[in-house]
Amino acid sequence: MDASATFTPAKPDAAADEAADRAAARLAAHRRARRRATALVILSQVALLAAFLAFWEYMTVFDKQTAFMFGSPSAIAGFLMTMAKDGSLWRDTYVTGVETLLGFAVGNVIGTLIGLSLWYSRFVSRVIEPFVIALGSIPIIALAPIIIIWFGTGLTSKIAMSTLSVVIVALVTSYKGAVGVDEDQINLMRTLGASKFQIFRKLVVPASLADIFAGLKLTVGFALIGAIVGEFMSSSEGLGHAIFKAGSLYIIPKVFAALVATIALALVLTFIVGKVEKLLMPWRRLS
Repeated sequence: MDASATFTPAKPDAAADEAADRAAARLAAHRRARRRATALVILSQVALLAAFLAFWEYMTVFDKQTAFMFGSPSAIAGFLMTMAKDGSLWRDTYVTGVETLLGFAVGNVIGTLIGLSLWYSRFVSRVIEPFVIALGSIPIIALAPIIIIWFGTGLTSKIAMSTLSVVIVALVTSYKGAVGVDEDQINLMRTLGASKFQIFRKLVVPASLADIFAGLKLTVGFALIGAIVGEFMSSSEGLGHAIFKAGSLYIIPKVFAALVATIALALVLTFIVGKVEKLLMPWRRLS
């Protein structure tokens, strides 16, 4: 071999670069398609809502009885503006929001911890299963008088009602996620010498996040229902109190105005849960 020969470095793999470019282009096209689909869905939702409100308004313009029974979008909007100006809308929404958030947090923490911990012992889970089913079958409104006797008529009773509305659902969804973990993965970790706690922390909990967040989105509504029911039973403020008071006076548009505020609160809380889910589970963004 000629000692004077020089070494020529290999050229970059052009085929690999082209494949990477094609993959990036496909990903960009996929994202654009998703954005277009999302925009189309939003436009369709807005159009459907506008058509419904227009039909509702039309049906109440020429019929006073229908207007009295169902209100009208224009009257509801008027009450929303009035409530916003006098501050009652923001005060009632804040009160109900605090009750819902606290009940949502406490109920989900307790329910999720119990549900995940039941993975440790199938025997214990089988023992308490009928009790969980029994507690979950009790209508929350039936517990309201007892909750008021135990916790009084203040904020604590509303949080307790909201918590009880959430805890069983959180327990069931988290336990479902825990026991649904692939047994092959569990056996693999055991083969590699992992302890039961390591399997729980590094496999069971992350694998259960999808079910846990599905439960979180579901329990937003349950927590809000619990808070509203508590306000129905005993309260001097809050959206539930506003709905009950307006209903007892037959002011139907004001009832719907408070319901609109309740729906908006639920949507905001669900949106926050979705953002937290994306933050903790970034791999689901591409699914």
